[in-house]
Amino acid sequence: MSAHADTHDAHDDHHHKETFITKYIFSIDHKMIAKQYLITGTIMGVIGVIMSLMMRMQIAWPEEPNVIFEALLGKWAPDGVMDADIYLALVTIHGTIMVFFVLTAGLSGTFSNLLIPLQIGARDMASGFLNMVSYWLFFISSVIMVSSFFVEAGPAAAGWTIYPPLSALPMAQGGSGMGMTLWLVAMAIFIASSLLGSLNYVVTVINLRTKGMSMTRLPLTIWAFFVTAIIGIVSFPVLLSAALLLIMDRSFGTSFFLSDIFIQGEVLHYQGGSPVLFEHLFWFLGHPEVYIVILPAMGLVSEIMATNSRKPIFGYRAMITSILAIAFLSTIVWGHHMFISGMNPFLGSVFTFTTLLIAIPSAVKAFNWITTIWKGNIQMNPAMLFSIGFVSTFITGGLTGIILGDSALDINVHDTYFVIAHFHLVMGISALYGMFAGIYHWYPKMFGRMLNKKLGYIHFWITAICAYGVFFPMHFIGMAGLPRRYYTNSNFPLFDDLADTNQIITIFALVGGVAQLIYLWNFFSSIFYGKKAVQNPWRSTTLEWTTPVEHIHGNWPGEIPHVHRWSYDYSKPGHDVDFVMQNVPLKEGEEELQH
Repeated sequence: MSAHADTHDAHDDHHHKETFITKYIFSIDHKMIAKQYLITGTIMGVIGVIMSLMMRMQIAWPEEPNVIFEALLGKWAPDGVMDADIYLALVTIHGTIMVFFVLTAGLSGTFSNLLIPLQIGARDMASGFLNMVSYWLFFISSVIMVSSFFVEAGPAAAGWTIYPPLSALPMAQGGSGMGMTLWLVAMAIFIASSLLGSLNYVVTVINLRTKGMSMTRLPLTIWAFFVTAIIGIVSFPVLLSAALLLIMDRSFGTSFFLSDIFIQGEVLHYQGGSPVLFEHLFWFLGHPEVYIVILPAMGLVSEIMATNSRKPIFGYRAMITSILAIAFLSTIVWGHHMFISGMNPFLGSVFTFTTLLIAIPSAVKAFNWITTIWKGNIQMNPAMLFSIGFVSTFITGGLTGIILGDSALDINVHDTYFVIAHFHLVMGISALYGMFAGIYHWYPKMFGRMLNKKLGYIHFWITAICAYGVFFPMHFIGMAGLPRRYYTNSNFPLFDDLADTNQIITIFALVGGVAQLIYLWNFFSSIFYGKKAVQNPWRSTTLEWTTPVEHIHGNWPGEIPHVHRWSYDYSKPGHDVDFVMQNVPLKEGEEELQH
């Protein structure tokens, strides 16, 4: 394998001089593409968070004039009062951007690109050109998604799940017109980008590992990225087929998802289709998507916890087995999103069983993280704090999933704020924490500089307090019956008592949103003014820390290092330091750890 990986050597020795365009824009270097993904994902994240804050302000103070609405929404907020249609559009685009364009591309796109070649000992990805195409398709889809805000009738407004018939009938409402078409086009391009990236990741891990890097010596980060890519290859084409069929229903008169539609007493010509078919296709991707988002974060957290506990990861093989189990089970649980769609109760019980079953490998991972830090020599840097925060939100959010996964219990809280609280904690906040942990940990490898640690501490504590301040009370207003996606609840006297709680939630959201400005300042200023990084600032064991601080195309200036041990030789008896890098040969009589 190393012979194959070394074929780039001669090319690198005589590498043509790079221009600004070939180095920073149309780059085929995986490290630069990782930065492009990260910065594009960050910009999309800012847009998504601003949308969520506007939604929160509308819910807390409905029908009150707001200068921010007037400035940002223009004609959709006459005199500063938000229009009902644009609220649903904000829900739709916020959900789409955060799930796909920030958490999927921001985590997988950034860290799979950065770490797979570096941690397996490869010069670059299997195909640098396809890698570049993957990023640019992602960028184009991001631009199209945001541009839908500037069309006359407004952006897509059918919820981020875009259920028909609302999304299938252009005449249904303003947001079902050109904005919906742009949403579908953007998602089709995004899926193409994701598939190209995933295929590249899988081929690179299988074919380009350096000498000695067996599958059981791979860091858990690589296992997580590898399995995530496989889930994406299996499930994303299903969403593409759903989007294409929906485009045909909208534009070519078919009725895959439409049947017996009446608009203002007029009978439309559609017959024979089923909106529930779309639900099946959407959630066959939609639920694996949760794990496409969370598995990379799990891999990053595993690596960071072992490094900052100065201990080997607990239960390495059990962690790999649980990643594989989660990947398999995630593809057979999609029906729990459809318990109230008229599903056969027996089928509901089958999906309940598989949904509860997936809690077992998730719990294995949580116990193993806790056991890894148990009695460790813990280094409390920002990356470690965000990793611990990840475990906290993953457990608290995951526990409510047991309620939502039970068909009998789910009926009571379906489509309430209880669901919002659950998936924002277990998927949204947890994945963001994993992303922040990864950025704080691998920033020196990306930019050759260190982030400001004090600003990192401030960022973590404000974010952690506000995240629970926002989503913990939502469980209770959800159990009180407050439905989600309503732009105001003032028409229902039943919910008057919840108004104060909604205002408190919104204040926490605003403070948490402003706290991200601290992170953004730290991130962008440190690129230019941060303290220069040393080669291995965290005294870590994996191969990426054997590369020079200054980036070179091909990663290592000479021969690629060979691997002699697994990824987690921390505090191993018989060594002078508390970490032994993977490229250090075993001493005479030394045994490789049994894991």
